[in-house]
Amino acid sequence: MADNHELSSPQSFTGIKRFTRNFNGTLLLSCALIALSQVNFGMEQGAFSGTQAMTAFTQRFGVLNATTKKYALEPYFLSLLNSLNYIGFAFGLVSGNYISRRWGRRMCMFVMCFWALIAATILVTSKSKAQMIVGRVIAYVYIGMELAVVPVLQSELVPATVRGFVVGTYQSGLLIGQLIQALICRGTSNIPGDASWRIPLGVLYVVPCIIAGSVWFMPESPRWLLMKDRPEDAMKSLRRLRLGKFTEDQIQQEFNEFQSTINLTVTSNPQFKELFHGSNLRRTLIVIGVNVFLQITGQNFSSVYGTIFIKSLKTINPFTMTSINTAVNIFMVFVTQYLCDITGRVPLMVTGAIIQTGALFSMGGLGTVASPSLSIRTGITTMVTIFGVGFQLGWAPLSHVVAAEIPTTQLRDQTYALGSVFNIAIQFVVSFSVPYLLNAPYANLGSKVGFIFGSTAFLAIFFSYFCIPECSGKSLEEIDELFLDGVPIKDFKKEGKRRYQAEAELHKDVTSLA
Repeated sequence: MADNHELSSPQSFTGIKRFTRNFNGTLLLSCALIALSQVNFGMEQGAFSGTQAMTAFTQRFGVLNATTKKYALEPYFLSLLNSLNYIGFAFGLVSGNYISRRWGRRMCMFVMCFWALIAATILVTSKSKAQMIVGRVIAYVYIGMELAVVPVLQSELVPATVRGFVVGTYQSGLLIGQLIQALICRGTSNIPGDASWRIPLGVLYVVPCIIAGSVWFMPESPRWLLMKDRPEDAMKSLRRLRLGKFTEDQIQQEFNEFQSTINLTVTSNPQFKELFHGSNLRRTLIVIGVNVFLQITGQNFSSVYGTIFIKSLKTINPFTMTSINTAVNIFMVFVTQYLCDITGRVPLMVTGAIIQTGALFSMGGLGTVASPSLSIRTGITTMVTIFGVGFQLGWAPLSHVVAAEIPTTQLRDQTYALGSVFNIAIQFVVSFSVPYLLNAPYANLGSKVGFIFGSTAFLAIFFSYFCIPECSGKSLEEIDELFLDGVPIKDFKKEGKRRYQAEAELHKDVTSLA
């Protein structure tokens, strides 16, 4: 018999027991498989961040500069390569959202793998700029579908006390993928010929094959099954995810909570306009705001163009520094995953935004020095690392946590997708603009872009503190209740279970009498 512990109390257990008392084998393997899908996103980003700085890649897709007698990638090609992919991202997000809502979370994960395999084939055989761009656009269909389903599915599968940790794997999986590719690119960068960049792109076959072959062995989301009026299947799925760690009474109580909230909030024919009605309007604006500030504070500059930027500073091997930065980021995101269900989301997001602001303004200030010395350039390189520390401490993992847990059950997919549309639009603009901001003969700002992104990071401090409700330790059903009751943002932290709990108890009593 499992130990008796409270499902929705974050203080029930501390330390490692928070994990050992919540994860049975099925839930652990399910979460690992879902996180693995995000590793492939990180590997794609890492592959392009690294290969763009390789000599062979530059010779294949760049042009010979008549003055310097060296090959270089033209800014327009870098802009198209790192911005048109968001067309695929948008298509993947919309189609993934539809497939996930209509046919289930597992079907979405299965379908997205085929897009990834098609893209890998196009990329690894590329011989022209156009083929490389097309391959990356298709690769981002997988990434868009993954964004549509992964954080939502993670939030629906796990108990409240570990939801922040699990949804945070969206970011740690990305970083692990980036580290894998950073190390691969470091190893292949000195290989003569096109093999140096084809090998990292060829690795993109691995993860989709594993997921496509394994996804049907994990349970479907119980909440999705309930919304499809399949209560027996939902209960079977929930038992698979909880059996051995929770008692039958606790599993039944959690199921009753799911059912009570769905009865209260789910209508037969939900409309898109409901996102902007009643308590849903506040949730929608929070999700949009979180996605906006995630992308306008410099992460795209660091993750997409970081290796090229460090290479331009001529202080250290860019592949080595990228590997170091990624390793530091992974450590920090694991710290955040561990802390976020203890300290809460908001304190970490505020602290992270403060560190980002300081690093970016320092980078911009160092960039104002004419003919910077090695020590100045080293300082700029260090600020890239410190920026990553702040980003991984707060906004990188926790923005996905907040965006996935805030929406109401029926509109979770649509609300998350709408926020992601803003995410994609801003990523497109930033990715397209950064080469022109960094390089001559355009803006030629170099590290002075820190002033631009530092200003938006400063605004993120205030948004974190005043606009994001503290939902750590609360079930998705409790969060629903707090929004329905119109509880002010500042009071979320101290509010406990309310009306839905009484309804769940009533439902339990009626069931027992029957």
